Amino acid sequence: MGSGGAGAITTGSLLLEAAGRAGWYGLLTRSVGPQIRGGEALAMVRLAPTPVTSHGDHFHVLLALDWNNANRFIDEVPLTADSLIIADSEGGDPPPALLASGARLVTLPLTDMAEDMEGVRPNVLALGVLAELLGVPAEEATQAVIRTLGGKGLSAAHAADAIASGGQLSTTFPHSHPLAPTEGRNGDTHWLITGNEAAALGALRGGVRFAAVYPITPATDLPEWMAPRLKKLGGHLIQAEDEIASINMVLGASFGGAPSMTTTSGPGLALMAETLGLAVAAEVPAVIINVMRGGPSTGIPTKSEQSDLNIALYGLHGDAPHIVLGAQSVADCLTTTHWAVQLSEALQCPAIMLSDQFLGQAKTLCERPEPLVDAPPRRVAEAGNGRYDRYAVTPDGISPMSIPGTPDLQYTADGLEHNAHGTPSSGAADHSAQLDKRRAKLELFDYGDLWAEIDGEGETVIITWGSTSAAAFEAAAQARLAGLAVKVIAPRLLSPVQPAKMAQALNGAERALIVEQSHSAQFYHYLRAHYALPDAVEVISKPGPLPIRPGAILHHLLNRN
Repeated sequence: MGSGGAGAITTGSLLLEAAGRAGWYGLLTRSVGPQIRGGEALAMVRLAPTPVTSHGDHFHVLLALDWNNANRFIDEVPLTADSLIIADSEGGDPPPALLASGARLVTLPLTDMAEDMEGVRPNVLALGVLAELLGVPAEEATQAVIRTLGGKGLSAAHAADAIASGGQLSTTFPHSHPLAPTEGRNGDTHWLITGNEAAALGALRGGVRFAAVYPITPATDLPEWMAPRLKKLGGHLIQAEDEIASINMVLGASFGGAPSMTTTSGPGLALMAETLGLAVAAEVPAVIINVMRGGPSTGIPTKSEQSDLNIALYGLHGDAPHIVLGAQSVADCLTTTHWAVQLSEALQCPAIMLSDQFLGQAKTLCERPEPLVDAPPRRVAEAGNGRYDRYAVTPDGISPMSIPGTPDLQYTADGLEHNAHGTPSSGAADHSAQLDKRRAKLELFDYGDLWAEIDGEGETVIITWGSTSAAAFEAAAQARLAGLAVKVIAPRLLSPVQPAKMAQALNGAERALIVEQSHSAQFYHYLRAHYALPDAVEVISKPGPLPIRPGAILHHLLNRN
């Protein structure tokens, strides 16, 4: 941790990259204040010889480059008496609350040493300390520094000297073997990717070739990463003047035949609601990636929460069936966004993909995600020679969509209710027929096994979604080691609901634990409204910004009310 500009997040990123090259898996999440510059910065890193998708219950090592504004992080950095605090001796005094954990404090002259080394900052020395402490090869740490900071005037020789000097500092105090991971494996096959990058890649794999966006935290770095790659594929990304303009541009491009998307967070999604209703009524595909943050209103822009679930599910006026999906891990942002594009195109309706700050701005070392199999593309009408019924009622509810300019296939597409031809109509029969059509195409579609991730068997079941899924899967694994049979059900498809699939998944369950990160238990009430849950139900429902950790879930599993 450190103040803004001290290099705390850079140090964490370099450590993660070096560990990945050495064969480890890992996860980095970051925490900053809502200020534009300065303030506080915290990088939280977990390394392991096996894949990790969530943080544990506490941290073994805390490195403080300085103690400015550290009080704001105390709740986010749980320590124990077995933890080690490493601090720059020039960084000030640590908060007493951190020391109350019983963690051991060691100070090192990072600033003093850096002043005597050309081009070296204290955070590079700190990286050397961590590399030695955690068993990450010094040569990998050096190469990570050169790749990232070499362009800022730091030579390879000075970087290697700084890493070696930091490693020597770590030998001046004892540390226990459990802090060092076991021998790693070849990291050449590992991906180092953020959730926002993964979502952008998933959109490109799905065929998106137009994006219109308006910047908003924590979604902005998604289009920033996507823009040059979309251009290479012959596509276009436009920064609109606001969220309403961006979703309108997306709808226009999609109406013209180009798979299209936008990105936003809660406040922007609220502004897009009217146009999303138009997409439902006119049956035009559109993908919206919503990277959730703390709310309501401006809320906590830089912290994570799952409280946009209700607006995503129910925020459109009228009866407006649409698709809502929730990504479950950093890597799953790729899969879920790819699937969102496929579903939106095939079903000719908007698809909202929910991520959050935890996933979107986290960085992970993971195995290369496998691409999804090809899905049916948008059903396009061929050139006609007579009456074109754009909204004809078909057995599966999907009617062919013409591309503007196709001879004899002109039709009206607007927000008014219409008949099969597309002519505006206020007739009850037309209204009922089109409502049934729009609902049927979503209900009749076969979503396959991607609808949810299901793991384990047992009379006790955890039901969760989104970024809390990783902690739930880890808690269930720990519970099984303690002798409790636990199943986890994590729906990826939130709308339309899948009552038959959920009933099958819940077969034999006698107790359910609902886990979510919202203050008002939005996910629990969604489940209660649409699914038949076991009689015994407990709920872990807490708002952000603190994550729900595996230990809290395990405590509920092992301590029945």
